[in-house]
Amino acid sequence: MNQSSASSSSTATIRKSGFSSAMLRMVVLWHWTSSAVCLIGMLGFAITGITLNHASQIETEPDRESLVETLPDEWIERLAASEQTERAPLPRELADWLSQRVGKSIGGRQADWSEFEIYLSMPGPGSDAWLAIDRETGEFEFESTQRGWISYANDLHKGRNTGAAWKWFLDLFAIATLVFCITGLLLLVEHARRRKMTWPLVGLGLLLPFLVAVLFIH
Repeated sequence: MNQSSASSSSTATIRKSGFSSAMLRMVVLWHWTSSAVCLIGMLGFAITGITLNHASQIETEPDRESLVETLPDEWIERLAASEQTERAPLPRELADWLSQRVGKSIGGRQADWSEFEIYLSMPGPGSDAWLAIDRETGEFEFESTQRGWISYANDLHKGRNTGAAWKWFLDLFAIATLVFCITGLLLLVEHARRRKMTWPLVGLGLLLPFLVAVLFIH
């Protein structure tokens, strides 16, 4: 078969399947572009899916650090005189000073203020930390727990304590993955006439998780 015959055959197949040549090129372009964008993310989510599924079997030893110190006299006086008793961030200067002392950025995190104490929770992916300040004596206690890189990656997978930027990334990644899947489905439609196992395999992909959920999850 010469080149013109092959081209005519390909065009006939495209028309028979309902896709124009321009539409097919667009689907292929979006499919490979979205696959390139999603590749590393999908690998990461697949690996952390396994580690999450076997989290109880992966033993890690948490690394805990604690610190007990006293604020400078200036801040002891200012906190004692303050009438703040509602949830609010620490003063910027105090937050910066404490960040240097404890080795963890406090920034504009919201703290719980009471008459006698200020409590600040600082959870993060794969970690947890808290800071408590006695408003009368100025003594503060800080404790940090690091649960390792696997826990860190698992929390990224779940979007747990990751902040707004990571949540936006997850939304954009999900959209790119949808584009990859939808264009992949369109390509399956295009090639299904020449590959008879296309729809049986798609059906298996739908039926298998459904059967496992119905029969084995109680």
